[in-house]
Amino acid sequence: MVIIMAGKKIKYFLNSLKAILVVVLIIAAFGLGFILRGPAGTSEIIESHNHSEMAEQPTVWTCSMHPQIRQPKPGKCPICFMDLIPLKESNIGEMRVEFSEAAKKLMQVETSPVERKFVTAKIRMVGKIDYDETRLKNISAWVPGRIDRLYVDYTGIRVRKDDHMVYLYSPELLSAQAELLQAVKAAENINTNSSELITNSTRATLEAAREKLRLLGLKPEQITDIEKTGKPLDHLTIYAPIGGVVIEKHAAEGMYVQTGTKIYTIADLSQLWVKLDAYESDMMWIRYGQEVEFTTEAYPGEIFRGQISFIDPVLNDKTRTIKLRVNVENPDGRLKPEMFVRAVVSSRIAQGGMVMDEQMAGKWICPMHPDIVKATAGTCDICEMDLVTAESLGYVKAAETGQAPLVVPVSAVLLTGKRAVVYVQVPDTEKPTYEGREIMLGPRAGDYYLVESGLSEGEIVVTNGNFKIDSEMQLRAKPSMMNASQMISMPEHEYDMQEFNNNL
Repeated sequence: MVIIMAGKKIKYFLNSLKAILVVVLIIAAFGLGFILRGPAGTSEIIESHNHSEMAEQPTVWTCSMHPQIRQPKPGKCPICFMDLIPLKESNIGEMRVEFSEAAKKLMQVETSPVERKFVTAKIRMVGKIDYDETRLKNISAWVPGRIDRLYVDYTGIRVRKDDHMVYLYSPELLSAQAELLQAVKAAENINTNSSELITNSTRATLEAAREKLRLLGLKPEQITDIEKTGKPLDHLTIYAPIGGVVIEKHAAEGMYVQTGTKIYTIADLSQLWVKLDAYESDMMWIRYGQEVEFTTEAYPGEIFRGQISFIDPVLNDKTRTIKLRVNVENPDGRLKPEMFVRAVVSSRIAQGGMVMDEQMAGKWICPMHPDIVKATAGTCDICEMDLVTAESLGYVKAAETGQAPLVVPVSAVLLTGKRAVVYVQVPDTEKPTYEGREIMLGPRAGDYYLVESGLSEGEIVVTNGNFKIDSEMQLRAKPSMMNASQMISMPEHEYDMQEFNNNL
């Protein structure tokens, strides 16, 4: 009984203690709220301060290794699983970065001004030497007959003009000489009593007989000897029409030939053709009449020169090249057909991709013979064709040669396939500052690119260290050569970020 009474007293005491503790906690809570609330208006200041802190907090999170990743709150990179880092809104879309002088020195940054100047494009080609087709002559039979003698027994023999080549027997030649002798006798029988009609007819017959023999290959002195001696020739000697080398022999002694049968082919090697292969990407710098320099394996270190005389209008669809033909003087005969050559064409580039040549500016040139260049209009001295202006062949007029193209060094440009990016030095800054800029390029000319738009003359571009600057831009998650200036996310890295982070 005593134990039961003691237990009730203990339970009553514990319940009373709990009630007291609840009251004390309520009073403490009210007191803390009053302290935190403070004077009137303090809550508004605290609330405003909290909102300003939230406004300063970054709203974009990115990956330091993959700046194309964007999400509105912290998490993991879905590519490398690194923690995302905050990215301030002010950094988005800025293609500008600054460095200290020490960092610039370590990066070995070098710059060059954007300038206007005439640049030279060197087009390198290969090819071989060939015969000049305009200096090939065939020796053929002018009358049917039998070859009794060939004075040149094999190919490769050098002959001079009017050297005897073939000794030909021809019955037709005998008949023509007989007609001449009859016409001579008829002319001798004319007297003063003969009518004018008979006299004129006889003289015309004599001239026709002489002309027939001349067309059959007899020389005027041979025809004169026949008239004096009264004896016809039973053989005809054929002479070389030009000097050169016999490159083909088509007949043999004892052969019977018809009119027009080829017996020899002679090539004049004092002028040759060099046939070159030019890639289609280089055709914009090649012009008719340009000077070409080339070397051969036979004479290393020696430079030969010629002029472009023909540009093939048809592209070879298998090699993607175009044939060029160059006229080359060869007075000493050192150059031989079929020699392999390496050639270079140097083109000075003017504005708009035109070619500038002081020797051609304002001149008139023959479209078939490029060595015929005149200061005024006229005709060609060789083919009598009308001359054309050099400007119609792609050369710059003399009045336009002062306008040089806007160019930048090749090393200043970062190419990404579809885009071209350069880094421009920002002037009047405390620290070295560089700004990335997308530009539109024209064709490449040697060590320079022609600039179509995006740069102005006098601006300073980075020529060495630009890739390091671009790498820093990527690490800072700024626009770079790998990301467009509008920072469009790459499609291949689009993920459901919420679902990804929930699964971590």
